[in-house]
Amino acid sequence: MRNFILLIRRYHFFILFLIMQGLCFYLLVMNNSYQRSAYVTTSNYVVGTIYSGYSQLTDYLKLGITNRQLAEENALLRQLDTANYYDQHFHWNKEDDSLLIQQYEYLPARVINNSVNRINNYLTLDKGSLHGIRPYMAVACGSGVVGIVKDVSPHFSTVSSLLHSDTRISSKIKSNDYFGTTVWSGNSPVIGQLRDIPSHAKVKVGDTIITSTFSGIFPRGIVIGKILELGNSGDSFKDIKIKFSTDFQNLSYVYVIRNILKEERDSLEAKTTTHAD
Repeated sequence: MRNFILLIRRYHFFILFLIMQGLCFYLLVMNNSYQRSAYVTTSNYVVGTIYSGYSQLTDYLKLGITNRQLAEENALLRQLDTANYYDQHFHWNKEDDSLLIQQYEYLPARVINNSVNRINNYLTLDKGSLHGIRPYMAVACGSGVVGIVKDVSPHFSTVSSLLHSDTRISSKIKSNDYFGTTVWSGNSPVIGQLRDIPSHAKVKVGDTIITSTFSGIFPRGIVIGKILELGNSGDSFKDIKIKFSTDFQNLSYVYVIRNILKEERDSLEAKTTTHAD
């Protein structure tokens, strides 16, 4: 309090000057319509600018929550797509019965670590075994294929991305259903190769490459990329360069995809292979 009194004593003329200036400004604005209009306009502009800046700041701080909500909503919408259901359509005694059962489930996860400039690139997700994630589950994002789950801990999981020398994605050309395998070329994070497409297949630049169901990991129809260049055709297969649809250098949220019927399918195929041998 003593310091405050000393401050007032030292600057009392200046403080009195500010008070008088404020009073004069008030009287000038209140008694002159032009000045009052100019004051209101200016104050509205200043206040509006402050509110706008505050709104942009709060919106930016809420981006994480907004993105997480959008990822959860998109996962639900993707789950409702009929491509993620097994169609039990059959005829019996001339009676037609149709039933769709869910085959694929989607779990949104946040990317907390990522690499794109190595020979074998991985992502780390903030979801693990406690959330139902298991190795060999598919991982995708809004724009296309991301990779396959490699290892899992209770709270985290790692993903072998499409930018990995060992990653193989069962693929097909959307326009004609010829199937092959997508691999990474090992150079650019946006360029890959489509292999095992027969030389006689009609293929053109710009054709869309999507996932097939042959691996039992990915649902059909998830975009992988587009044909960028047709190389020389060999005796049996074409040499095809593709551009990935996924921007691996800008991944924030992904979807882990679980095939509910995979265990049943794997068990049956294993039994059939054993009998064949």
